[in-house]
Amino acid sequence: MSQLKKLLSQTAIYGLSSIVGRVLNYLMVPIYTSVFKPGEYGVVTDFYAWVAFFNVIYLFGLETTYFRFVNKRKDQSKKVFGDLQSLIICIAFFITAILVLNADWIANAFGYPGKSNYIYMLAAVMLIDAIVAIPFAKLRHEGKAVRFASTKLINIALVILLNLFFIVWCPALEANGYQGFLLNFYDPKYGVGYVFVANLLANAIYLLLMGDLLVSMKFKLPINELKNFFLYATPIMFLGLAGVTNEMLSRAILKYRLPVNFYDGLTNLDVLGIFGACYKLSVFMALAIQAFKYAAEPFFFKSAEKKDSPILFAKVMTGYVIFACILLMAVVLNLDWISALFLRNDVYLQALPTVPWLLLGGLFLGVYYNLSIWFKITEKTKFGAYISGIGALLTITLNWILIPFYGYMASAFVTAFIYFLMSVISYYYGQKYFVIPYELKKGGLYVFTIFLISLTLFYYPLASGIFKIIYNNTIILVIIFVILKIEKVNFQSIIGNRRK
Repeated sequence: MSQLKKLLSQTAIYGLSSIVGRVLNYLMVPIYTSVFKPGEYGVVTDFYAWVAFFNVIYLFGLETTYFRFVNKRKDQSKKVFGDLQSLIICIAFFITAILVLNADWIANAFGYPGKSNYIYMLAAVMLIDAIVAIPFAKLRHEGKAVRFASTKLINIALVILLNLFFIVWCPALEANGYQGFLLNFYDPKYGVGYVFVANLLANAIYLLLMGDLLVSMKFKLPINELKNFFLYATPIMFLGLAGVTNEMLSRAILKYRLPVNFYDGLTNLDVLGIFGACYKLSVFMALAIQAFKYAAEPFFFKSAEKKDSPILFAKVMTGYVIFACILLMAVVLNLDWISALFLRNDVYLQALPTVPWLLLGGLFLGVYYNLSIWFKITEKTKFGAYISGIGALLTITLNWILIPFYGYMASAFVTAFIYFLMSVISYYYGQKYFVIPYELKKGGLYVFTIFLISLTLFYYPLASGIFKIIYNNTIILVIIFVILKIEKVNFQSIIGNRRK
């Protein structure tokens, strides 16, 4: 089981960088929620929801395409890197040009007239993200997790420092009568725009840190390979769009579908900011999924041709489900103090009931990522497009119908349901083309039992104050102990201590 040990160690490195990075980044939420009003924070939530959509289009599924083709053509890895990097650069500059040329119209359509500069900055952010996507994928393929993680952390550290500079330090200096050169870079009227400025300036550092990989490639548009690349990549892109649709659409359309005064005393943009802030409390599941995906995607492609790969993939799924269930319970049963720590204005707390369902949705998203390997390695990515299309259509339809009646709770329920449904469909078809002996009953029992306990104690706590924290975390430890007893043999085989 050395392969599983390697996957575990790689996930730990990616996970550590993701956790540290996201925690540092998340420390900005208390600042945002104390400095910006819900409506102002809603602007940030609104724009970044759409950025998530465009990021998928910018990448066009070529990141996953790289892993597939570099493993198929191991003796042409340099050429595959150069071809895909050239292709993604062309696509990224084309989309950026469209956004920049239509910035005024887009800003007006979003309801932010005169804010075309936001469009310029976010287009540049997405352009840089696309340019470095394949180099980052190359690092993952070559197992250079430390360099990957450290580069990401440097970017995040810069985002935080620049946010602090523009949002905290400059206003404080101005309030104290400082008139030095630092304030030459600051205009108090710019407000939330500095969130985008910080992101752009920090992203620029990627071009320096990844410069050696960027200059090593020979730019040449792979005309002869376009058909092969696009046949594989296009369904992957639609799969990504469906995932983003399910994750971000609720925030993108909430302000449009929510009836006026649905929440007393709050504008729809206020509600968008409140829901967006609480949505961030599900970041812990997103971290686990991100770390797992970074390590697992190249692992799956490299292991696919091995005889024991189905058993290996099944064990990976079981391990993921166990970890995700424990994580879900830990967050839900500690939401009181976690929310008090990060959401500094009580008005943001009213959307907390969405968090358990958003975490459950994140758990099923991770399950879906596990399951999706069958159509990626069998090159039947069209199934990914079909499944993602169904998910996206239902997400749009259900949100459109239910938001006017149930508000942001509808979006949370729909998120969990759609990812579950996509997982079921993917499992059904996957077993026809690439049979993997997943432990369905065990995994399903873990998810059902742990979510039921978590939800019950969230709505009907058995204690309060410090006693609630002690009681809830004691339950978490008991659950972990029980799982360790049940999974003892499996865990020992993974870490290499199983007796032969």
